[in-house]
Amino acid sequence: MAAEREVKLLGLWASPFVIRAKIALALKGVEYEYFEETFGNKSDLLLKSNPVYKKVPVLIHNGKPICESLIIVQYIDDVWSGVGPSIIPSDPFDAAMVRFWSHYVDDKWFASYYEVVKGETREAKIDASREAMAVLQPLEEAFEKQSKGKHFFGGETIGFLDIALGSCLVWIKAAEKITGLEFFDKLPNLSAWAECFWAHDVVKAVMPEVDAVVDFAKKIQAKFNSPPPPTTN
Repeated sequence: MAAEREVKLLGLWASPFVIRAKIALALKGVEYEYFEETFGNKSDLLLKSNPVYKKVPVLIHNGKPICESLIIVQYIDDVWSGVGPSIIPSDPFDAAMVRFWSHYVDDKWFASYYEVVKGETREAKIDASREAMAVLQPLEEAFEKQSKGKHFFGGETIGFLDIALGSCLVWIKAAEKITGLEFFDKLPNLSAWAECFWAHDVVKAVMPEVDAVVDFAKKIQAKFNSPPPPTTN
């Protein structure tokens, strides 16, 4: 296929945003070359490909870079529209709703979860985790409308909102391991959804190990809490 002439993905193995791109590419069966970035050290290719935000993921298709994870997922669905399942619903209202809730994940959920990673003590992480759980409640209710009684937000197949939220699952499992809390304990819809999503063959193939993410989270926390470098006059 002409659209597959040259596909590259710049990423970081633990990034939920990179996981989104990997899931979308896998769902469409797109072959690509993967370039792993080093945490804390941005490559020249990354800086050249995403000079505005300077972050992963970046999809490079036939030499043209596409940035921002949800935009990348949309692009993949558009370019490989005739291959594999549709990621974005064809109905305009349904498409608008999955975009709305995906924006909610990025705007509200990540902001609350980031406090879990930054917490200096276990108690601080537990408090932040409880706040993050509360942010999931509207998604518990949205699942009933979006799934139409099926396994995923996208119905019988993984869709746009599944990818947006599902990319966070390994980080949720890492937080559960660190705090001893269960994020979906009082969210039966999301609990069942998470089980189905985690068991999907495409997801299993791209998700990192939970223990590795726990260790990576500790590395991020150490970076947050490290003292600033000394200044000189």
